[in-house]
Amino acid sequence: MSARILAIVNQKGGVGKTTTTVNLAASLAAAKRCVLLVDMDPQGNATMASGVDKRTSRPTVYEVLLGECTALQAVVRSSTGGYDLISANRELAGAEVELVDLERREARLKDALSASLDGYDFVLLDCPPALNLLTVNALVAAHAVLIPMQCEYYALEGLSDLVATIKRVREHLNPTLSIDGLLRTMYDPRNTLAQQVSRDLMRHFGEKVYRTIVPRNIRLAEAPSYGMPVLGLDKRSKGALAYLALAGEMLSRAERTEEAV
Repeated sequence: MSARILAIVNQKGGVGKTTTTVNLAASLAAAKRCVLLVDMDPQGNATMASGVDKRTSRPTVYEVLLGECTALQAVVRSSTGGYDLISANRELAGAEVELVDLERREARLKDALSASLDGYDFVLLDCPPALNLLTVNALVAAHAVLIPMQCEYYALEGLSDLVATIKRVREHLNPTLSIDGLLRTMYDPRNTLAQQVSRDLMRHFGEKVYRTIVPRNIRLAEAPSYGMPVLGLDKRSKGALAYLALAGEMLSRAERTEEAV
């Protein structure tokens, strides 16, 4: 089986993109899958949450996108997460300007990864909170999109913009791109608005909404400060159990798809 590449995308900040990328990577690794996490956010939060120092890690995805090294040369190991990582730091913010004049600027990540995916089951791309050239590179490289979102007032409005962007990328750059699923994050079942937005999502997107719901959980919030996924901090926490359930749901979906082919 070739690697399945998932872009974790939402142009709204603070919805749990990096939390989802890091903890899903660790959960898939715990299920004995070989995982590569690519940090596409200049903030480098996924790098730090994987126990890798973004200030000293070299080379990074910046060099990969500019063609200064191969993706394999940039891979480091997350000892706290059990997966491989291509790191990022603030240098990546300058890549957008430098990419503009390069050939196949929207496909630099796809081209780099296509030669480096042997042996991986999943590649997870942690995108910045913006629909910029870095995010477009992730969407062009990906087979599918995972959208983490909070069930709050502005969520559906932002979601419609993102779906329109995905549609444009599919029309012009990546015809096979699909939405793998929408993940409800930081969910508080006592919140009436959250319940309403959740119902709206189910009505609009049906089976595209993952059954798994990630609750608000203090352990999830604490784990990055220890440089590790929540599984390493407290594997019995509600956050850890939620991401293990998400990994299981994704794997069973993939098996059903393979059986249908």
